[in-house]
Amino acid sequence: MSGATKNAIDLLNLDKSTWESYRFDNIAAKISETVNPSETELEIYVGLEHIDAEDIHIHRKGVPSDVSGGKLKCYPGDVIFGKRRAYQRKAAVVDFEGICSAHAFVLRANAEVIDPRLFPFFLHSDQFMHRMIDISVGGLSPTINWGDLKHQEFLLPPKDQQAKLAELLWAMEDMLEKEKEVLEKLEVNKKANLESFFKENTNEQQLKNLGQIVTGSTPSTKKSEFWDGNIQFVTPADIEDQIEIRKTERYISKEGLDVTREIPANSVMVVCIASVGKMAISTEICATNQQINTIIPHKDIGPKYLFNTLSIFKHKIISRAAKSVVPILNKGDFSLIKFPVLEKGERDSLVQVADRFDLSIQNLKIKLLSTHTLQKSLINQVF
Repeated sequence: MSGATKNAIDLLNLDKSTWESYRFDNIAAKISETVNPSETELEIYVGLEHIDAEDIHIHRKGVPSDVSGGKLKCYPGDVIFGKRRAYQRKAAVVDFEGICSAHAFVLRANAEVIDPRLFPFFLHSDQFMHRMIDISVGGLSPTINWGDLKHQEFLLPPKDQQAKLAELLWAMEDMLEKEKEVLEKLEVNKKANLESFFKENTNEQQLKNLGQIVTGSTPSTKKSEFWDGNIQFVTPADIEDQIEIRKTERYISKEGLDVTREIPANSVMVVCIASVGKMAISTEICATNQQINTIIPHKDIGPKYLFNTLSIFKHKIISRAAKSVVPILNKGDFSLIKFPVLEKGERDSLVQVADRFDLSIQNLKIKLLSTHTLQKSLINQVF
């Protein structure tokens, strides 16, 4: 038996008899160095809005002039962990010297107890995250207190096993990041290819001339007979980065559909309140809430052409929304926005190009999800 095989970790049958339990304040230190954004020479600020759920990398950053009030200093190797709304599962590794939101903990692994490379994966384990939710206090914005967190105890493997686990999990993480880079390039190339169809002199028409526009409404939640049927009820939460809606969080009954506005299949639904510009195509008869304006396209336009054109020129939709605390775009203003309309042959060609890119993008997203699911499963088997 080779040394590599002999020392390999059997993740399916982990022997935890030699593992030890540690208080969290022995596993990591809370770094509380504060900085005034208006007085610092540091150039990077990271808020919780810059950190994606279940992602150990920071892909977006701000600058100190974006914010005011005391912030926390962070250094390369530290982990920014969102102590507010822990259910969002935000914990990411710092690769810069900068400042971050005071709604986070800056955590630094104790290398004598836990391998710093394993630490961020430990923070993303279900055991840790569920514990954080349990100890959070407050109603609208539950928050973790350090006094409660530092006493929590967790079982950790010996240091030699930690190094092997970290190597395995980081190899998977590197694979995920490479796949994400390919996905980003595909999406950029799709946009560039579709934009090339439109010329400066392309005919433009108001949205109301491209289809019937319908604003959604919500059946009374006090009447149980309107709910829990088999008809999709689409809200902004159901529209993410997918092209078509295949399922929704809530469903209404036939009686519920009768008191709202029916949306046929192959309609383009656009969010016009708050997260303005999110959109998707309906795949069956459904209804939407009042935050969504739907275009039921004329037969000669087609849903795929309309969806892709609106996606390319989404800035027109966003810029038309009322500038307020909660951006709003009413049906009247929405219907007056002008979009370019290609000739029939060009419309068909654009949809064909979009479909080819969408197939590649969808296949890669499935691969990404599979890799992420496997990684998450391994993390939870360990912790």
